[in-house]
Amino acid sequence: MGQVAIRRGIPPLLVLTFLLTGCTGDEPPKVQLAQVGRASVSEVVEAPGTVGARATAALTSPAAGTVDKLYVSDGDTVEKGQLLARIDSPAAKDQLDQAREADRQASARPATAPASVRLPRLRLPAALDAEVRHCFAKARKAARKIEDRTVREHLLTALDAAQAQHKAQQRALSEIVNGLNTSVQQVSGQLGAGLGGLTASMSSLQAASRTQTKAAVKAARSTVKALTIKAPFDGVVTLGGGSSGGQPNLGALLPAGLSAGLSAPASTGRSSGAIAVGVPVAAGDTLLTVTDISELTLAADVDETDVLLVKDGTSAVVEFDAVPGGSYAAEVTGIGVTPKEGATGGVSYPVRLTLGPGRYDDGTEAPAPKPGMSAVIRLTVREAVDVVAVPTSAIVTSGRENVVWVDNEGRAQRRTVKLGAQGDTMVEVLSGLSVGDRIVVRGADTVRDGQELA
Repeated sequence: MGQVAIRRGIPPLLVLTFLLTGCTGDEPPKVQLAQVGRASVSEVVEAPGTVGARATAALTSPAAGTVDKLYVSDGDTVEKGQLLARIDSPAAKDQLDQAREADRQASARPATAPASVRLPRLRLPAALDAEVRHCFAKARKAARKIEDRTVREHLLTALDAAQAQHKAQQRALSEIVNGLNTSVQQVSGQLGAGLGGLTASMSSLQAASRTQTKAAVKAARSTVKALTIKAPFDGVVTLGGGSSGGQPNLGALLPAGLSAGLSAPASTGRSSGAIAVGVPVAAGDTLLTVTDISELTLAADVDETDVLLVKDGTSAVVEFDAVPGGSYAAEVTGIGVTPKEGATGGVSYPVRLTLGPGRYDDGTEAPAPKPGMSAVIRLTVREAVDVVAVPTSAIVTSGRENVVWVDNEGRAQRRTVKLGAQGDTMVEVLSGLSVGDRIVVRGADTVRDGQELA
């Protein structure tokens, strides 16, 4: 639906009207002149709107089951925390029992002990080395007793060579053993690291499993607890899904901090009043809707051609089809930045307003509207007090210029003007005219430059 910018104003303080001569009989004048004066001009932008509640919450069933208890009726006023309904869900309770059993089993598993591997070191027997040395000593002692010097020295030399060869073999064997021990150490360390990593992985898996079972218990417990449905805030109850109450964007209408966890009611296929004791429900079915109507708001759709003129604090007058002859005060509190395509292809932007009290034309108090009612909102986007102003009929648009025809010694003179606030009947002129100038106010679109006016 498109918006219409309407212009309202106050007639000039002094307007002198001149009818051109040359008209005969009852022929209506083709051109009419008036003198430029001062006036106050109000520029008003008109937009469609919808009444919204301060907050609306759709309360859904957390699990499949049946309505066990229903403590309220349609239209009841409730307080925050008041018990509204209770759902019987054997499936949710079974799920909680299963989650608790899984958590018990996870906690009963023994913790994995750190694994370690140590291979023994290879050692040469010390007793064998001592026995060899003892044997060489005995052989030398026996050789020294031989009287033949040549034989004795030959035998001792042979023993020295044999002992030297033994020592060399012993050193070689020791190096082999040391190399083997080094390899054993490396293999032991690698096995220990691998088994240690495996142990750490097993421990992490056990910890993750326990975390999951605890989370499952917590979620199942929350589901069972949510089977008891309470009012999230003070408001009026509607059984079933109800309607959105005129709040296409609930988060934009709620005060800061209140919108968390709340959403506009979702359609579940149930009509209002379909919820009753014993009725089966599925997980996610809307059971009740609580609406806080302590403070009403307005959501308006302002056309893209007008939205830049709207500011926070802009005042407005609101009219409802449901309240003939009544008007309500309103004030802009926020301007959205997300565009919305209208039914006719135009683009509009959401504007939020607070809704004040209403009065009838005779001054009596008008009733408060209900959420979801449609409205016509007239926003006063510009006001100019006691300024140079001309009738809107005097303005001729030529391309991007606004033109008026000025009486210059009886002939029409083209004059480009800059406009300010544009009302319904009067337009503010910022430059191009002065008070007292005579201009064409009727038939301006038929006038040509230099045309004789008088």
